[in-house]
Amino acid sequence: MTSALSQGTLVTIIGEAVLQDRFIHLLTELGVSGYTIVPAKGAGSHGQRMGDIAGYNTNIEITTVVTPDLSDQLLAALKPLKETHALIAFRQVVEGLFD
Repeated sequence: MTSALSQGTLVTIIGEAVLQDRFIHLLTELGVSGYTIVPAKGAGSHGQRMGDIAGYNTNIEITTVVTPDLSDQLLAALKPLKETHALIAFRQVVEGLFD
């Protein structure tokens, strides 16, 4: 028995951990029904972020599956934060078992 897969837009945000409360507020304000937050380590144009000390020089990764329109709103709202903080965000169309 095969069940139909749902389609959505996966938005991934990787940014400074100090932005976590702002990210959560934004997601809540936009009506996002769920998200996942995990610590993130790595290196990029803003240098190396290894998460040695909690809350200092650390990143988080947030993922959520939303509608295409909601992903437009979310990415537009994140754009101003990129001017002052280490932040990348991207989206991709996904299929899966979610609703």
